[in-house]
Amino acid sequence: MKANDSTLARSGAQLLVDALKVHGVDTAFGVPGESYLAVLDALHDAQDQIRFIICRQEGGAANMADAYGKLTGRPGICFVTRGPGATNASIGIHTAHQDSTPLILFIGQIGSDVVEREAFQEIDYRRMYGPMSKWVAQIDRADRVPEYISHAFHVATSGRPGPVVLALPEDMQTDVATVADTARYQRVAAHPGAADMQRLREMLAQAQRPFLMLGGGGWNKQACDDMLAFATAFNLPVGCSFRCQDLIDNRDPHYVGDVAVGLNPALSERIKSCDLLLVVGPRLGEWTTVNYTLIDIPRPKQKLVHVHAGAEELGRVYQGELLINSGMPEFAAAACKLQPVKPAWDAWTKAARADLEAWHKPVAVPGKLNMSEVVHFLRKRLPPETIVTNGAGNFAIWVHRFFQYTGFRTQLGPTSGAMGYGVPAGISARLVHPDRPVLAFAGDGDFLMNGQELATAAQYDVKVIFFVVNNGMFGTIRMHQERDFPGRVSGTQLKNPDFAALARAYGLHGETVEATADFEAAFERAYSAKTAALIELRIDPDAITPRTTLSAIRAEALKNRKT
Repeated sequence: MKANDSTLARSGAQLLVDALKVHGVDTAFGVPGESYLAVLDALHDAQDQIRFIICRQEGGAANMADAYGKLTGRPGICFVTRGPGATNASIGIHTAHQDSTPLILFIGQIGSDVVEREAFQEIDYRRMYGPMSKWVAQIDRADRVPEYISHAFHVATSGRPGPVVLALPEDMQTDVATVADTARYQRVAAHPGAADMQRLREMLAQAQRPFLMLGGGGWNKQACDDMLAFATAFNLPVGCSFRCQDLIDNRDPHYVGDVAVGLNPALSERIKSCDLLLVVGPRLGEWTTVNYTLIDIPRPKQKLVHVHAGAEELGRVYQGELLINSGMPEFAAAACKLQPVKPAWDAWTKAARADLEAWHKPVAVPGKLNMSEVVHFLRKRLPPETIVTNGAGNFAIWVHRFFQYTGFRTQLGPTSGAMGYGVPAGISARLVHPDRPVLAFAGDGDFLMNGQELATAAQYDVKVIFFVVNNGMFGTIRMHQERDFPGRVSGTQLKNPDFAALARAYGLHGETVEATADFEAAFERAYSAKTAALIELRIDPDAITPRTTLSAIRAEALKNRKT
């Protein structure tokens, strides 16, 4: 079949799969459903170009697609069935929206002959997905499939990246049309103006205590390299927003920590006392600003330069001195060409790095298994190309604080704070990069959100090492519970399975570790296993974060109630 052959009649499903090939799709994730059987059939003939990864739940499939989008910069592709399949997938779409990840979700839809009758599993996806995606549409005519798919790729990748949702009525998939294919999509992004870059240089020349914060979506390796060159030329201290620590090599002397949950108090004070805050990429949302307390609203005390790919985000919460609408690669390329000024802040940057190095040292915790020591060992043991994924929960704080991410896309985590992300993301990462070690961290509550995807790891022989940090509770919620309602435990206790035995039931390597001294040998066995491996790490429930304990939080809350 020739591209752009307008004389060949094809079904809507075949036109869709041909369009995916035009736009360079090599992988799709999904759970099969009768509502898109024709597309599955068309994918059968494209197996040599597009691999369809069969997942066990649509939430896992959507998270895998999100991880693919983060890793490659190309839209992750996900297929789900109507109704329950679409609702299960919504968590991954919300994550892609808040994380600015390019993703396209295809949903099998009821036939057009039964619309608005509340037919079997009928949902209006425009209303359902509207608030959490860049564009939602339904392809009602087969002859418009190439047009819709082209637009979907352009929307997902241009400006601020994000998810697109397309519904596929069953009858449209089997209708036949004669229409030409499109050309491949082009990413469209704003560029910073010369006057903006000149003003930025002037502001840097006047600064005494500048701080550079990186984050958000839309990055690639070249943009990260360019930003590091810029930071090096100006000797700037660099922090990264929540779960974006891999935008700069953490071993570089300019990296000074993550601006996120569990923020280093020394780094917090440094940001509050800086006189120029250059924010490139982050939205400056709730987590990055510590519930909007780190930076004053609406006019920060610091001079604020905010660079973002979406014009609608600039000035949304914070009014800056200089607002620049630009894609990350475009801004980074311009920034690294700026003529450096003689910095007056060398000691400031050096001190910020010293604060981080002190923060990275392992800490004492209750119990026999110390997560800070575990992560510290992994940081020294693993090669720099290792990819680390995680879901959401207090367990992730240990990884964020004590691991060192060595560069672009060595970290995958949901800035949306969605549980159940780490396991499917780890599988996706290993599929994209089969030669790189992949570690996936999960809490005990977090793991069981999408732990069934161990079956996917087994089916495709994906060698990921999964860690389940087990403290027998929904730890983050229990921590807040003890702070607000001390001693009144409700709804946060968990009775868990034997996670290592569960992994073995899937045909994978499984071990349980209860003491720090036993971890290294267990890890080496997992690392050399012929299959994926799971290590259950049983920690003391009192070891809730690296900075405090659950009992200390409860005691402080009770004390405050008395006073």
